[in-house]
Amino acid sequence: MENFHFSHTIRVRYSEIDGQKIVFNAHYLTYIDIGFTEYMREILGPDWLTNQHSSQFEPVLVKSTVEYKKPALLDDFITIYVRVKKLGTSSLTLESIITRDDEILVEAETIQVNYNNVTKTSTPIPDDIKHRIQEFEAL
Repeated sequence: MENFHFSHTIRVRYSEIDGQKIVFNAHYLTYIDIGFTEYMREILGPDWLTNQHSSQFEPVLVKSTVEYKKPALLDDFITIYVRVKKLGTSSLTLESIITRDDEILVEAETIQVNYNNVTKTSTPIPDDIKHRIQEFEAL
C-alpha cells in the first residue's frame, strides 16, 4: 500500500454479514464511502461536512467499480486505503483497497463529482480544495 497516504480501520459488525456469515457485498461500498469521508476529514478538517467548504464542495458518487477478491468476516478489523488518482475540473477518481492484515479483500475505483445542490448540476471543485488534495497526494 505504498502509494496510499491515507487509511482508516474499522471492525466488521454483525449487521453487515449475510447468511454465509461473510460481509454482504453492498456493505463494501459503505466501507469505501466511510474511507472517502475520513480521507476528506484528514485533508479538510474534522468538520469538513459543516464548515466553510460544505456549501462549495458536495461530492456525489457517480460511478463505482468493485472487484471482490476475498470475503471479510464478523469481527475482522479491515483497513480501507484511499487515494485520489485523478483530479478533474469537477471530479475526483479514487482508488480504494480494503485489506485484512496484509491480505487484499477488495479493490475499487469510484468517481465523485462536485455537485451544486441549488442548480442541480456539477460544479468545479474549489481551487483551495484541489490544492490541498494535490499537496496531500503529491499530484
